[in-house]
Order: sequence, then structure tokens, then C-alpha cells
Amino acid sequence: MTAVPAPKEKPLSPNYRWLILGMLIVIGYLNQFDRQTVSVLKTTIKAAFEIDDSGYALLVNAFTACYAIAYIGSGWVVDRIGPRKALALFVAGWSLVTVGCGMAHALWLMVILRGLLGFAEPGLFPVTMRVSTVWAPDKNRGVFMAFATIGTSIGSITAVPIIAWLTIHFHWRLSFVVPGVIGIVLAWMWWRWYREPKAQAQGAPATPAEAAPVAKPAALPWTTLWRQRPLWGVILVRLISDPVWYFCLFWMPGYLQESKHVSIGMLGVIGWIPFLCATIGGLAFTALSDYRAKLAGLRGRKFLVMATAVLGPLCWLIPHTSVMPTIVLFCVVAVLCNAWLGSIAPIIAQVFPVGNVASVYGIAGAFGATGAIVFNWLIGQAATLWGMDTLFIVMGCLHPCAALVMAFFIRSGDMIKTSR
Repeated sequence: MTAVPAPKEKPLSPNYRWLILGMLIVIGYLNQFDRQTVSVLKTTIKAAFEIDDSGYALLVNAFTACYAIAYIGSGWVVDRIGPRKALALFVAGWSLVTVGCGMAHALWLMVILRGLLGFAEPGLFPVTMRVSTVWAPDKNRGVFMAFATIGTSIGSITAVPIIAWLTIHFHWRLSFVVPGVIGIVLAWMWWRWYREPKAQAQGAPATPAEAAPVAKPAALPWTTLWRQRPLWGVILVRLISDPVWYFCLFWMPGYLQESKHVSIGMLGVIGWIPFLCATIGGLAFTALSDYRAKLAGLRGRKFLVMATAVLGPLCWLIPHTSVMPTIVLFCVVAVLCNAWLGSIAPIIAQVFPVGNVASVYGIAGAFGATGAIVFNWLIGQAATLWGMDTLFIVMGCLHPCAALVMAFFIRSGDMIKTSR
């Protein structure tokens, strides 16, 4: 008896990449929203759990320490099992934990859950790196990556007013439960619809689980990767510069409430403005960075990033200004941070083999979070020993120092190749 061949599924539209981009944007939105909930609710959570700033710092560091540890492993997981399985697991994990945060009634439980959130959340960024590298053409990769991560920026913008509104009109716990439930649905959608571009080009079936396997991208062995000078450049740049962005995410809303006497209602009105500026400024900067890369390659992109470090010392003015000038200064600082974060990704994609980009981004992110842990400790010390002025002096020096590191460790002609 002759077997009847199964009918071939219709290949997906070339516009499929925009569906992927859209899902990454929405998932990134929830990633940032879930992360920022605690910072917006700092004063509310301190009252609910009867804790002081040291207790709040414990919540922040529980997340950040686990985030740093998981960042290295998450990049390795993405390179091993692929972005489809990896991101579905990451999103489902952090969404379940977020729902749990909304139900926690003890500080120790909240600390554990925030730690678990830290283990799950960093996986989004190596996935985004890997997906952008295989889907976006070289000449537009920076802009594609910027749009792929714009959801995190939108999450930063809208989290403040939405969480403030939910707290005032309903209950602060809904700020955890609602996005957590939505995230579980999104995890299933990613699992169901994502596939690699080569499989699509060959007319792969509509169900991702049935798609033909894609050849594994060329990559350096793990031990060889750690011997590369540009890797240490990326690591040190993130270690030095990331703490400024972490301050904006986890401490700025509380700083405005406690040092500038902004109410949670007013925070919902003005607290999102720096994140909006970071989003617009970051997109504009990555577009300019791509343009410079077309003209001068890696050198053009790198020197443009380094030039923005001159804005870092504006942090020195923050303790000495009233509310609205402080917001303006935070806007500039947030744009600076987003410009650096958005530019490191295409630099990694230019320098390292495709099979290593997720791992490199994960390693760099882990060291960036490690820098934030140290900075969180410094914040606690500054408040009691040296005063907040010292904290902002340190913040103002970090990006200029990172620029010097970038100049030395990441050379204009660097492009690491495998033996394959």
C-alpha cells in the first residue's frame, strides 16, 4: 500500500518577522512592568510589611543578585535550547512568581519570590539578542534591536501611572496579579508561534513544534570565549555603567517621594517622564548609531557612544535642585543610560559570532547586575554615613570611566571569527 504524503503547509508570510517583533515588544513590556512594581510601591510596601530602607534594599538585592547569577546561565540556555523554548519557560516562570508576589503576606516570602523573579527575567535579553541577530539585516540591526526592546521602555513609562492608579482606586496587590496572568498567556503564544527564519524559508509547517531543525550557528567554545579581550571590555563597561540605570529603575521613584516629597498621586503624573525620554532618546540614538556604523563601521558606533559620557556629571546637580529640574536631570540621565544599553547590543553582534551573542549578552548583563548590587550597598551607606550628595558624585563619574574602558578593550578592528 502506497503511503499518501502529508500535504505541505503554506509558508508563512515574509511579514512574520513583524509578528515576532510585536511579541517581543509586549513580552518586554511585562518584563519591565513586573520588575518595576516594587520600586513604584516602595513606600506602600514598607508600610504593609513594616520595614525600613534596609528591608527594601533586601528586596532589591534579592532580585538583583539572582538576576546577576541567572544572566550568565540564561544566555547559555538560549544558545543551547533555542529562543522558542527558552523564552516560553522564562516568561511563564516570571509570570507565576509575579502572581505570587501579589499574594505574599510576609517579607521573607516576598524576598524569596523577588529572588525567583530575578532568576527568570534576564532570559528575555539574550533571547532578544539571538532573535534580532538571525532576523534583522546587518545594516538595520541596531534599530531592530531597539524596537525589540522598546517594550521594556514602554513598561517603564506606563508602570508608574498604572500602578499608582491601581493602588489608589483598587489595591496595590493587583499590580502584581494582573500582569502575571497576562504573562502566562503570552508564554503560550510565544511557544505556539515562534520559529527560526531558515525553517520558514524552507516552507516549514505552521506549528513550531513540527518545524525542521535549523543548523546550529557557528560559535566559539566557552573556554575560548572567556579569553577574548572584547568580552572583558563589554563586561567592564556594563559593570561600571549599569548601576546608574538600576538607580533609575529601583530608587528614583522612592527618592522623589522621600527626598523631594512627591506624593504617589503626583508620582503617577511626573514619574514616567524620564522613562519616556529614555525611550525616545534611545531610539533616536540607535538610529544615529546605525548610520554612523554604515559610514565608519564599529569605530563610528563606538566613538558615538563614548561621546555621550560627557553627560554623566550632570548627576552632580540632582541633590541641589527642586522637583521639576530634578525630573529634567533624570530625563538626561535616563537617555544616557538607554543610549549605552541600546548600543552595546549591536556592538556585541558586530564583534562576536552569532552562536555566542546570547551568551556574551548574558555574561555582560550579569556583571552589570553585579555592579548594581554593589551600588545598592553604597546607597544604604550613603544615606547614613556620607549623605546622598556622595552617591550622585559617584554616579556622575561612572559613564566617563566606562568610556575609557571601552576605548581600551574594544578596538575598531575587532571582529572575532570561529574556525568553522
